[in-house]
Amino acid sequence: MKRIYLSLPHLDGRERELLIQAYESNWITTLGPQVDAFEQDICRKVGVGHAAALASGTAALHLALVMLGIKNGEEVICSDLTFAATANAIFYCGATPVFIDSNRETWNMNPELLGEELESCAKKGKLPKAVFAVDLYGQCADYGPISAACKKYEVPIIEDAAEALGATYNGTFAGKFGAMGVFSFNGNKIITTSGGGMLVSDNEDYIKRAKFLSTQARDPAPHYQHSQIGYNYRLSNLLAAIGRGQLERLDEKIARRRAINEFYRNALQEFPGVEFMPEASYGRMNCWLTVILITPKEFGADREVIRLALKKENIESRPIWKPMDMQPVFNIEEREAQGARRKGREAKEEHKGKDIVNSTSKRYDARLVGGEVSEDLFERGLCLPSGTKMTEDDLRRVVATIKTCHKIKPK
Repeated sequence: MKRIYLSLPHLDGRERELLIQAYESNWITTLGPQVDAFEQDICRKVGVGHAAALASGTAALHLALVMLGIKNGEEVICSDLTFAATANAIFYCGATPVFIDSNRETWNMNPELLGEELESCAKKGKLPKAVFAVDLYGQCADYGPISAACKKYEVPIIEDAAEALGATYNGTFAGKFGAMGVFSFNGNKIITTSGGGMLVSDNEDYIKRAKFLSTQARDPAPHYQHSQIGYNYRLSNLLAAIGRGQLERLDEKIARRRAINEFYRNALQEFPGVEFMPEASYGRMNCWLTVILITPKEFGADREVIRLALKKENIESRPIWKPMDMQPVFNIEEREAQGARRKGREAKEEHKGKDIVNSTSKRYDARLVGGEVSEDLFERGLCLPSGTKMTEDDLRRVVATIKTCHKIKPK
């Protein structure tokens, strides 16, 4: 059977033409005219002043924290339901993450919990140094109340829009709702450079300094001189050429992803126990991935039964991001205080992961606010194939396989 992937790269524009231009110019290293042009293209598309093209979205997350001067021992607030790169960047700086639970309306950071945590920190005289707000699966977080809470306590926002290029919040594109914004162009993203990322900001000083540090912080001298520690984080000129070709078709790619999302909604709406990630009234998702929630008592099968059925049919699907507070690498102080429910879950997770978790691995301290919503979303959530190369037959095959699981008794 033909393999159906979760989100394949889809080169369907001028990528080849621009890549040949880069090749023939002999600019095949980092930096170059295609990198400059790609940065300018992103600025025009998003409506932001400045951009630095980098080797990955993770590099952009790290540099954003460096720009804010995050130091060892300080705290950075972060969405609990996110990919590990968001939290990892905090540890690169030696800081401690404070994970904030999701709300059910958007699946993104709960603004009320954020406000309460900031108020609590202010009373203790120890405010976090930044807030990482994540735009999950192509939907912007609720930046009205999030920005208001952060402004009240003068805590800067870094927008992790890795999954949300082209999504909007009240008509404004993702990437503009903080001191800096971050995009990812990994192979599975809505546009790709195979690997790559972008740091954007209206603050020119941030981007100038990020570019300096991302090229090993080389001083302007005729010899190789370094007065600061830098990083090898810049994007290749060849990859930037691919990104430019991809970006030209962004609107079409978003339209196709939204059409795929609508197909799944229409095809599965008759089945009880199937919900979709809600689209918030304040914005427009790019529908990078279509995500469903399965309620086993109503549908008759749980998420894992469906995932395995799809796998048997050579169809890739994946549980949604495992919340950061559930990751074995983090030592969460609040787990003990939150009682038997979380202890019981820990025991279950430890049993399920006993063959893959290295018991000698170091655990890193973190804090948690809430956790119940992100936990529930993880236990019931499944990402469906959503790539723009999918055909109507591919979509019907995914849906038909899901339908065969209806009323199957969960294990």
